[in-house]
Amino acid sequence: MHRNVRYNCRVIFLNRKILLIRPKMALANEGNYRELRWFTPWSRSRQTEEYFLPRMIQDLTKQETVPFGDAVLSTRDTCIGSEVCEELWTPHSPHVDMGLDGVEIFTNASGSHHMLRKAHARVDLVTMATTKNGGIYLLANQKGCDGDRLYYDGCALIAVNGSIFAQGSQFSLDDVEVLTATLDLEDVRSYRAEISSRNLAASRVSPYPRVKVDFALSCHEDLLEPLSEPIEWKYHSPAEEISLGPACWLWDFLRRSQQAGFFLPLSGGVDSGATACVVYSMCHQVCEAVKRGSQEVLDDVRTIVNQTSYTPQDPRELCGRILTTCYMASENSSRETCNRARELAQQIGSHHIGLNIDPAVKAVMGIFSLVTGKSPAFAAHGGSSRENLALQNVQARVRMVIAYLFAQLSLWSRGAPGRLLVLGSANVDESLLGYLTKYDCSSADINPIGGISKTDLRAFVQLCMERFQLPALQSILVAPATAELEPLAHGRVSQTDEEDMGVTYAELSVYGRLRKIAKMGPYSMFCKLLYVWKDVCTPRQVADKVKRFFSKYSTNRHKMTTLTPAYHAESYSPDDNRFDLRPFLYNARWPWQFRCIEAQVLQLERRQHQDLDGVESRQHQDLDGVD
Repeated sequence: MHRNVRYNCRVIFLNRKILLIRPKMALANEGNYRELRWFTPWSRSRQTEEYFLPRMIQDLTKQETVPFGDAVLSTRDTCIGSEVCEELWTPHSPHVDMGLDGVEIFTNASGSHHMLRKAHARVDLVTMATTKNGGIYLLANQKGCDGDRLYYDGCALIAVNGSIFAQGSQFSLDDVEVLTATLDLEDVRSYRAEISSRNLAASRVSPYPRVKVDFALSCHEDLLEPLSEPIEWKYHSPAEEISLGPACWLWDFLRRSQQAGFFLPLSGGVDSGATACVVYSMCHQVCEAVKRGSQEVLDDVRTIVNQTSYTPQDPRELCGRILTTCYMASENSSRETCNRARELAQQIGSHHIGLNIDPAVKAVMGIFSLVTGKSPAFAAHGGSSRENLALQNVQARVRMVIAYLFAQLSLWSRGAPGRLLVLGSANVDESLLGYLTKYDCSSADINPIGGISKTDLRAFVQLCMERFQLPALQSILVAPATAELEPLAHGRVSQTDEEDMGVTYAELSVYGRLRKIAKMGPYSMFCKLLYVWKDVCTPRQVADKVKRFFSKYSTNRHKMTTLTPAYHAESYSPDDNRFDLRPFLYNARWPWQFRCIEAQVLQLERRQHQDLDGVESRQHQDLDGVD
């Protein structure tokens, strides 16, 4: 608090003294962040004021006031400036003017969350900052779960003059990691001296207030110190990121919640199979951390399994202790999905339960029939669409009730203490379209794949099959995605997800990005896809697809208000709680937008008919000439 205004600040210390309080000048206020709700940005560029320290701090530092504001530090051998997180991402970052004013070392304390394919942008921003202006950039980033949907992936780095000299781990179970490099300040000075345009701009820049610091980062004896060499940044593939990021997030959630493990309804499909693989990957990382000597991870494992002498060595054995999987069969379940779930559970080592939900479903429907005197039927047995949907939803919701019951009492029945966190397994594309039952087994405590597309999940499952030697995943990958809530046809699955949705998973990823990232409504999306899909779809087909998507999206938008908290991994996440603050009640008919689309389609079809008539007329004239 400074003059009764709350600022988000970096406080820079040296030897028990405060050198500078640097308030943040650009606040993150979009997507997952609402900094303006809590803080005010410091808007007085290159200005400082006196900050009167609280008495309890004065007693410690023996200082009465310290500089507060936009300033840099001048040591005996260099000049150091600060950026704070979001400032690096702004169009005119502070490092530009600081570099022109002679700041040679830029430090950034960042809180940048992980998202698939985001590391490239972060690395590019830092390298370009030092390519154009020269200098040394030190980026430190938060690590771990923030107790919510975000995971901060570390990824600290040191860059000099456009090259990377040190790379921190992007995903790690360690709470703290220190990154170092030995660099020569003369490299910065000679690099800058060669950039004429930079030097012209530097001669006109307004100076920063400088806080003088009686300290040096170098000494004469450093002459013989070996310098660090530039390195090539190693990027993870999206499949590898899924294997590591959500797994680290799950581990943080598990150890912080002080629960004894996870309970996962395992259906034998890609989504629940991928969720099981995330837990198995987490077990791999835990075992690796223990092998590297991480006492903190070892202590956490022992607390979770309630065994002080336990040391995990085999991921499969650890998985058996902390993951319970359950296949909940009904009369509409196929033998194939049951076998796939059982085989995957055996290969990852989870404690697996097989049960049948038919008695519970019949009990619920019996209550309905007793009260109303009516017995609904599936469409395959002559029932209406309303009956068909209600009968499917009862099965899905019964599974959620059973999942929570077993999560609470499964360990008790085995004589072990604690309860389990229920894992959800709805992917981002199904959530976007609302292809899930409200309060079914997609409702859970947390969902590690809720922000990941079906396409990326399939690539991740393929990676797990090869890396972890899980052959059961092969049959899961080739099987059609199905909810198995309608009656089987001759013992075979008659229902598939893509047929039910009326759109493909590949199309859903396109719709999601255009809707959220490009901020498109029905008409603008139709115009965009006319060009993108011109080789595979007619204007009428594009119109039908866009209308179908927006009708289903808006009809089911209310389901996002109850969505299980999910790992945020995709920029088109429909998460209503923090990220996608759109209405959840729409006019699902979209009358104005759909009329505009229809008018445009009719105009394009008329033009196409006219062009065809013209071609036929010219061909007829050519034939007359031949005669």
